Amino acid sequence: MRKGLLFASLIFLMMSAGAQGHLYRAAIDGRVDSVRAGINLPQEFTGQGVIIGVTDWGFDYTHPVFYDTNMQNYRVLRAWDQFKTSGPAPEGYNYGTEYVGREALLAAQCDTSNVYDYAYHGTHCAGIAGGGGAGTIYRGVAVEAEYLFVSVSLTDQEVIDAWRWMYDVSQQEGKRLVISMSWGLYWLDNMDGTGALADEMQRLNDLGVVFVTSAGNNGDENCHISHTFTQQDTLRTQFTFPPSSIGSSITMMGTAGHPFAFSLFAMDNNYNIVAETPFHPTADDGIYENWLVINGDSVYYAFIADSANIYNDRPEVQLDVAKHSGYKFGLAIASAGGDFHAWNMALIETKYGNWGGTFAKPSAHPDWADVDALYGVSTPGNIDCAITVAAHAARYTAPSGHVVGGSIADFSSSGPSFGQVTKPDISAPGKNVVSSLSSFTTTYTGTTTTSVQFNDRNYRFVSLSGTSMACPFVAGVAALVLQANPNLSATQVKQILLETAYNDQFTDEAGVLRFGNGKVNAYQAVLRALNTVGIDHYVSPKESNYTIFPNPASGQCFITANTESEFVNCQIFDLSGRMIQQITLTSGANTLNLNGFAPGCYLLKITDNKKVVTKKLVVR
Repeated sequence: MRKGLLFASLIFLMMSAGAQGHLYRAAIDGRVDSVRAGINLPQEFTGQGVIIGVTDWGFDYTHPVFYDTNMQNYRVLRAWDQFKTSGPAPEGYNYGTEYVGREALLAAQCDTSNVYDYAYHGTHCAGIAGGGGAGTIYRGVAVEAEYLFVSVSLTDQEVIDAWRWMYDVSQQEGKRLVISMSWGLYWLDNMDGTGALADEMQRLNDLGVVFVTSAGNNGDENCHISHTFTQQDTLRTQFTFPPSSIGSSITMMGTAGHPFAFSLFAMDNNYNIVAETPFHPTADDGIYENWLVINGDSVYYAFIADSANIYNDRPEVQLDVAKHSGYKFGLAIASAGGDFHAWNMALIETKYGNWGGTFAKPSAHPDWADVDALYGVSTPGNIDCAITVAAHAARYTAPSGHVVGGSIADFSSSGPSFGQVTKPDISAPGKNVVSSLSSFTTTYTGTTTTSVQFNDRNYRFVSLSGTSMACPFVAGVAALVLQANPNLSATQVKQILLETAYNDQFTDEAGVLRFGNGKVNAYQAVLRALNTVGIDHYVSPKESNYTIFPNPASGQCFITANTESEFVNCQIFDLSGRMIQQITLTSGANTLNLNGFAPGCYLLKITDNKKVVTKKLVVR
């Protein structure tokens, strides 16, 4: 049972004009510079032919980074502002406003003011993924990729709508799609990576959409507790209200088949309990509001209890507690068995935040719950098929000649994740990254690194830190990989990025809970993509010149070639990459004898004088 609306990305604003770690340094750290140089590559790869979809807020459609590096070709295809009510909405949807094409986007100028006012986060992230630099050194990763923007209102359905809209547009354009999401919430879907968003993300992943998301910025907050109940027992913990909040939003999750109950209590300065609520069991499904009464004073709290979540059968509670400065507060959790987890996040006026408060273990109560910063990756980063990105400081040579940087960012959220999934998956530069700022923002108050004049308007570049900055860097690298080999499945793209990540003394010291598989390596990823046979072929409907029937097949099948080429080469591979057979196709129907083929999946690499097409054949 999930609900709510909030989009809040914790970023760290660097106020010093001398901040290190600029975007061009990030490009060196992530080996993007080697791709740009085309070292031992057939060409430079720039993301051409790939669409990067950005779900965020604070988009400046007029910013010159959204042109190519020559400032000629405008690369934003469409935008959907889910907050703007004037319309027209995209076809098939009944809310928000869609802008299609350069003229409409430049006339709109920016997305509307919403619960985050006129913001800037989306413009900064999009600039990292593929910004053209606008004549500065602050070029993004995939400088010729095209864009789709969604100013997203974060409920389950609106996020799903954003993904589906982007996928439909990419299909109309006949291009591969990478979706970049620099946000995360602890109440959206379930913390074990299951839910409506997880199901839809997997469906679209299977259709070829590559999802890249930030790991979160709670690596330096003890906002998590866990405990294994082996018998009927009661666990207690203290919690503090997160900064810049109106209270705490505490997500609690148990183990399937093991209900729990919770109680809220208040303490004096000596940690003596002065008031507590009754225990509320997860068996009482529903929405509740109540007051904790303390010597004539009162604290408001509300919660949703779910005895068995429909996606994972786990008992869950979402508890909101209004901030109160007169007392210390804590939770008591009672259960007879199973693993229990809880996370303490910010409650703000527009619903829930994604930055943590702390749990604490008072010295006066050494038997209370241990606290930590583990299990810190929230939705959508905790979903299996997502490429979840941690943040580190770019490593570079300083003017003094010393090599600096390379360590994990303290704020970068830590794993592990539930089950066998490793989160985060990979790391990218995310400290003090300079990129584009919305010229319409009313919320940024930090220092400008540089600025450019374009069409009689001033456009700024600023330095920000967060896994929000690392995520679009990897999204840009994914676009380079897809340009190098458009026939890769989304799963193959993720596998390539993880297998080619590099490790050093910093990844060895901090380990997989912070870095995942290591630091992203764009150059090795592109090399691997060029030498990988794609499992799936994603092609515009206009381009379908080769068909296989029947498929699946046994005994024989027919390959129909609709081509002007007199002879077409067809190589047949198994999934290990071993070539099984090679045949020549002619225009029209061609018979392929399958006798001797073991049951399983095979790849047909069809090469004519115009292109290479990969088709999948299943033999029964």
